[in-house]
Amino acid sequence: MPQCLICKTPYEPFIDFGKMPIANGFLTAEQFDKEYFFEMKVGFCSNCKMVQLVEQPDREMMFHENYAFFSSTSTRQVQHFKEFADLTAKEHLTLTDPFVVEIGSNDGIMLQNFADVGIRHLGIEPSANVAQAAIDKGIETVTEFFDEKLAQTIVEKQGQADAVLAANVMCHIPYLHSVAAGIKILLKPTGVFMFEDPYLGDIVEKTSYDQIYDEHVFFFSVASISFLFGQHDLEVVDVLPQNVHGGSMRYVIAHKGQKQISQAVIQQQEKEQQLGLHLPETFEKLRQNIEKSREELMNILTDMQKQGKRVVGYAATSKSTTVTNYCGITEEMVEFISDTTPIKQGKFSPGTHIPVRAYNDFCDNYPDYALLFGWNHAQEIMAKEEKFMESGGKWIVYVPSVKVQE
Repeated sequence: MPQCLICKTPYEPFIDFGKMPIANGFLTAEQFDKEYFFEMKVGFCSNCKMVQLVEQPDREMMFHENYAFFSSTSTRQVQHFKEFADLTAKEHLTLTDPFVVEIGSNDGIMLQNFADVGIRHLGIEPSANVAQAAIDKGIETVTEFFDEKLAQTIVEKQGQADAVLAANVMCHIPYLHSVAAGIKILLKPTGVFMFEDPYLGDIVEKTSYDQIYDEHVFFFSVASISFLFGQHDLEVVDVLPQNVHGGSMRYVIAHKGQKQISQAVIQQQEKEQQLGLHLPETFEKLRQNIEKSREELMNILTDMQKQGKRVVGYAATSKSTTVTNYCGITEEMVEFISDTTPIKQGKFSPGTHIPVRAYNDFCDNYPDYALLFGWNHAQEIMAKEEKFMESGGKWIVYVPSVKVQE
């Protein structure tokens, strides 16, 4: 029986997705024979309320010099992180010569906002290629993994931080106790750690199981985050729901007793009780809903295949890897996946080996249906694809429910 990564309590997995490849491991035909797979099971710890992957691939297999995700390719993300940076500067960088650190800074999409106005900053990004993109823009960046040791090094060289930020990063890190210890070292007494990740409550409510893949070790709630940071004399002082990545939560962490705990924290804790995020039976129901979603999606795709309809995947996301492999979607069902990211084009999807082609291939010969893998950017995508819909094209969506949408 596996032990919880946070509190060492034994727990049972509530779902097994089967063999899964690296979600962002888009590959060439020559790499098919050497492709890596792991058993993707998910469990719930009744003691600390943390939902987590049972097994995680080595971090170097996921975050490396060929990492295929660049945050700045999404205009919505650019705006979102500008708003995050502006809020941080206004509320938390009010002292003389403020210093802000970002964990998992990617291509500098958020830190750019601080660099542009001369605020002292440091990005920590383990994937060399995206870190270099940030460095090329003049953003101070180190290519390392954040932990307690690195936090001590930063303090010795540059002093403590007024704010430490992270977005879609904390849920990637299996050794969270070392990170929390590092945060305690790195933060000034009045400093804050602000981070956001996909929210467990949204996954449960929307059956958005494609949020589950190799990089996402944890699926956070206010309860589980409070337990984790409470072990390090830190506490949750505010929460801010975010309408990005299909439903995220921004947590504000401070040294215990330094900040007043907001009413929003208490309200979110009450909502979690109502959702049953503390109960094993909630996750048994989630498993049933996931299996139902798979069955309904495959029925649609099988029917389209029988009718001879063309279906093309839209956006070669990490999320799409979970859906294609778990459901058993093949190239016979989905002709190719359209994506605007050059590093993915001309390659194949992890595990299922569906071709990934340039966006022009989608526009030059519209399919009958587009399977929306980038559903968390649906508003942005559908506003962009009016011509596709005017041509008679329809969308196949699977979150929060499986349906054909015109």
